[in-house]
Amino acid sequence: MNVEVPKNAVHDLGQSYQDVLDRDGDAADVLRLQSNIDQPMDDVPLDRYMSRDFFALEMEKVWRKVWQFACREEHISEPGDYYVYDIGQYSILLVRTESGSIKGFFNSCMHRGTKLKPSDTSGNAPHIQCPYHGWTWDLTGVLQKVPCSWEFDHLDWEANSLREVRVETWNTLVFINMDREAPPLLDYLEVMPEHFKNWDFSGWYTSVHARKELACNWKAAQEAFIEGYHGPMVHPQVSGTAAYGQHDIFGDHVSRDIVGLGVPSNRGSVILSEQEILDGMLMGDSTTVGDERPKVPDGETARSVLVKQMRESFMEDFGLDLSHLSTGEIIDSIKYTVFPNLFVFAGISLRVLYQYRPLGNDPDRCLFDIMFMRPAPKDGAMPEPADVVFVAEDESYQDVPGMDPGFGLLFDQDTNIMRWQREGMYTSDKGAQTYSSYMESRPRFIHSIIDKYIAK
Repeated sequence: MNVEVPKNAVHDLGQSYQDVLDRDGDAADVLRLQSNIDQPMDDVPLDRYMSRDFFALEMEKVWRKVWQFACREEHISEPGDYYVYDIGQYSILLVRTESGSIKGFFNSCMHRGTKLKPSDTSGNAPHIQCPYHGWTWDLTGVLQKVPCSWEFDHLDWEANSLREVRVETWNTLVFINMDREAPPLLDYLEVMPEHFKNWDFSGWYTSVHARKELACNWKAAQEAFIEGYHGPMVHPQVSGTAAYGQHDIFGDHVSRDIVGLGVPSNRGSVILSEQEILDGMLMGDSTTVGDERPKVPDGETARSVLVKQMRESFMEDFGLDLSHLSTGEIIDSIKYTVFPNLFVFAGISLRVLYQYRPLGNDPDRCLFDIMFMRPAPKDGAMPEPADVVFVAEDESYQDVPGMDPGFGLLFDQDTNIMRWQREGMYTSDKGAQTYSSYMESRPRFIHSIIDKYIAK
């Protein structure tokens, strides 16, 4: 049952994100929407994170059935471009054909099963060739060449075309689905196409791409980024300048959270001045907010000053007119979650993708990708997407080229706790976790959707 969340239901200071929008006076309708659901408050067993049997069920019943983000269109922009996307034990080869369409294939040779392209690779090739015996397909997956073909009089060439997966795109994002009977992507995305009408990612390129292997289950990894309950404990440096205000659940596949930036924390013990808030804000790299922090004039707020500067700088630096966007759309963290593993940030100051996925057949390992997007330069020349930078478990995100140090610290804080949680799960005598009713409503809901897929 959808329920409207009372304005001050979960806020120690009597402030909600809707109160922030009231003060802004220019809120977009899509940010005014509130939707959460009543859920059972039962504990969730930790075995769901550790059991190899449950992991196998997820791989078969969830990952083979869902639409999942694989790459951006910029990664395969020219004919012959390819990109390898791995999910658990599966590997998918995406290619751009000569006609401009995008094809996806199981990354496995039809001869003896060899991977056609290595994991974590991309590039360009005029055809698809097995590195073991040289069987060759064109970019549409049609078998073209079999060395020593006289040895294969019995071969059905048509039946040995590469096995396809479904590929569809939305808002520059390329999705794959291994289920040929799955509903169309736009149906799967529920409210996303409507909500993102003013949030177009074309003309933006990937400026930073970091990938880290984490010592935990994929669900535990993404839960660290889907609830704000941990904020004051894990991120004390930002607790005075960000109000974790709102969680919405729109359907089985789409939910969101919105963090109001440039406002006092709803759980902080010290109320900062508007100038102190502005000085302490972590709003992206210096190209977004300028090299020098502005001052807050009398009668204005940190939010109003920052949004004014961003409108000016985006017009000057990128030729982008932000006048049609509200204060919240420009500076707040508006993070949509697409089941099972994609986070899409809609705002201007934070336009990022997070992706979490199982690594191989190990329920205790996963990959976490972070992709920052930036507008193309004013001259319209689109830069190449950033190469993936691999971050070891004991390395810092702050050392990733192009990563803003403030964000790097946030990511370090979030991921450093992952091993502790995994090891604590294994030693737990309770054997279950207890979610809060509102701030942790979305992690709980994801478990219920996993159960829906497993039951099908």
